[in-house]
Amino acid sequence: MEVKLWNDKREREMYENFAELYAIIKATEKLEKAYVRDIISSSDYEMECQKLIAHFKTLASSLKDTVPSIERFADTYKMDCPAAINRLVTSGVPATVEHRAAAAVSSTTSASIVAECVQNFITAMDSLKLNMVAVDQVHPLLSDLSASLNKLSILPPDFEGKTKMKEWILRLSKMGAADELTEQQARQLHFDLESSYNSFMAALPSAGT
Repeated sequence: MEVKLWNDKREREMYENFAELYAIIKATEKLEKAYVRDIISSSDYEMECQKLIAHFKTLASSLKDTVPSIERFADTYKMDCPAAINRLVTSGVPATVEHRAAAAVSSTTSASIVAECVQNFITAMDSLKLNMVAVDQVHPLLSDLSASLNKLSILPPDFEGKTKMKEWILRLSKMGAADELTEQQARQLHFDLESSYNSFMAALPSAGT
C-alpha cells in the first residue's frame, strides 16, 4: 500500500525541499571527504563546491521558516555530516578559496568577495530557472551581483559582467515592480549571466599576476 507523506500540494513541496536539502548536505559531505583524500582535483572540487553552496543558500533561504536551524535538521535526520555543515553553514566558501586567498586575488581583495560574486551569479541564474522573473525579484539579485563585482579591484571597469549588469539594472529600473520579464528577456538575461560568470572565473587565475 502506498503511504503519502503529504496531504496537499504545499506539504508535498515542503517534503520535496527537505529531500533536496538532505541531498545537498550529503553531497557536500562526500565532496569534502573526496577533496581531503585527494580523490578529486582542486579545480573540480571548487567548481562543484561553489555550486552546492549557492544551491544551499537559495534553498535554505526559502526554507528559513520551516527549517530555522540546519544543524537541528541534520540531527533530526541523523545525518552525521560535520564537514558539510562546516562548509555550508560556518564557512560558506570552498576550502580552496580559503587556502589560496593571498595567491588567487590581489592584496586589496579577499577570497570572501570572490566567493560572494560566485554565489550571487549562481543565485541569480537559479532564480531565473525557478521562474522568478518579476522586477522586484530580479532587480535586488542583479544589484547585489553588481555591487560585489565592483568590490573586486582585479576586474577592469569595462569587465563584461559589470557592463551587462549595469545595462540590465538600468532596464529594470524603468519597469514597474510587479512587471515580469518576457520569456525572451529571461533567456537573454540568463545567457548574459552565464557568459559573465565564465569570464569572471577565467579572470581569477591571472589575478595575482
